[in-house]
Amino acid sequence: MNTAIINITNKIYTCAIYIRLSKEDDKIGESESITNQRSLLIKYVEENDYELVDIYIDDGYSGTNFDRPEFKRMLSDIEEGKINMVITKDLSRLGRDYIGTGEYLERYFPEHNVRYIALTDNIDTMIDSSNIDMAPFKAVFNDMYAKDISKKIRTALKTKQKDGKWVGGCPPFGYMIDPKDKNHLVLNKDEAPIIRKIFNLARVGKTPYQIRTILTEEKIPTASQIRKDDRTKHGSASKKGIWNQKTIKGILQNGLYVGDLVQNKRSKINYKLKKNVWNPMSEWIIVPNKHEPLVERETFEYINKILPKNNNRPEKKIFRLLDGLLQCFECKHKLGICTPRKSDGRTYLVCNHYRMHSKYNVCTSHGFNYDYLEAGILNIIKTITQEYLNPIALKDNAGNIKISNPRNSLKAELVKLEKDIETATTNLDRTYLDKLEAKITDEMYERVSLKLNNEITMKKAKIEDIKTSISKITDNLDINSECDKLLNKFLKMEEPTREIMLELIERIEVHKDKEIDIYFNFKKLNFLLSTRHTLG
Repeated sequence: MNTAIINITNKIYTCAIYIRLSKEDDKIGESESITNQRSLLIKYVEENDYELVDIYIDDGYSGTNFDRPEFKRMLSDIEEGKINMVITKDLSRLGRDYIGTGEYLERYFPEHNVRYIALTDNIDTMIDSSNIDMAPFKAVFNDMYAKDISKKIRTALKTKQKDGKWVGGCPPFGYMIDPKDKNHLVLNKDEAPIIRKIFNLARVGKTPYQIRTILTEEKIPTASQIRKDDRTKHGSASKKGIWNQKTIKGILQNGLYVGDLVQNKRSKINYKLKKNVWNPMSEWIIVPNKHEPLVERETFEYINKILPKNNNRPEKKIFRLLDGLLQCFECKHKLGICTPRKSDGRTYLVCNHYRMHSKYNVCTSHGFNYDYLEAGILNIIKTITQEYLNPIALKDNAGNIKISNPRNSLKAELVKLEKDIETATTNLDRTYLDKLEAKITDEMYERVSLKLNNEITMKKAKIEDIKTSISKITDNLDINSECDKLLNKFLKMEEPTREIMLELIERIEVHKDKEIDIYFNFKKLNFLLSTRHTLG
């Protein structure tokens, strides 16, 4: 049997120097720098008379995966036969993922007849030594180091987030990093007016699609145009000045615009993968009143109350007065407003649940004449409004119904929130004791602690909001109230707008027998008169 003997000294090696430096490695010091690695490896190549083909440098790339541009270029040159030797400073420069590193050491390099050297670890795949046997263990240690660094960084970031410090990369549209403090947000004078315009349009009932159309037609610059950033999913259109409906909706739902610092909304699956996933709201870290708001909290809450009524509406549809307010009493699904029939030119209601599943008898069509329904509801609301604004009629019709002062209910809610905070604090203390007694792991404690602290923070913020609301309430509910102003405005209109209907009404439930239940946004109106009526 002939045995092939490899003469290491006489073989001509076409060599590749591979250098990698991550952001974490850069903090370690000069020993891991690009300059240090390059000079060390070039000197080694020259001393051994190897032929240097190229130097491949991935600066700022993690070793936990192999999705690196220069590393891929090196592999391409290996497969083209340009390279038969790869040299790195140590094994961790090749990679910190022990599975991937092992795959290259044990499979890829041997299959392509490539000699690999990790200089300071004394690893050379062409020399049989104990260091080669130790290579898999070194790879595992490197992986554990990467995991430990990742955990420490996540912990440090969460600590900063809980302290109300901004640790994100690109600040949200409308804000910029404070030049004096990188962990604080300040208003961006070019972007802030656009955010205010979006919220003002939503406040008067405009849908995200309508706002998107207005901004595009008025040539209001998009984030991509202002920041010269084309990384978003809709970047191409955004770069041309076309606003996106989802962008508008995301802005309207972002609590950061009321001045709260909202972070930890997303996280990586693990330290090896770049992919981010959305965290449940219970894990969000919210610190109230950390920067200047772009919208009042009251306005933000109102917009997010009516926003679901404007969601998922066909983009080219003409919005009718009661669009988004009508609901089927029987199955609780939305009632759609169909386009006019060619036969009679009338517009009809239809239960969307019935329309989609009619053969399963899940509901009935509720196919009523919409125009007749709209006229009837307007008459009912006018009657209720006139009765409410007439003090004598109010006294006569209210009978024994007592309309309570909202200040009392707010105070009751305050008491409940304070008890909830006390309970959460007690549970937090107990969890800490369980950790000290080793009844739970550090990871379990961190997860429970984050959830409880977040709950306490949110409830404290709610308490401050309620205290503010209480201070604004007068003892006389009927004088200069928002409800009075809105009702007077409604009565003065010859043709009420959809925007004012969204402010007045929470929902209208339509029964299959044509009875309707009207639910107002103002509780006083709900208690004033019976709000169930029959049309025709």
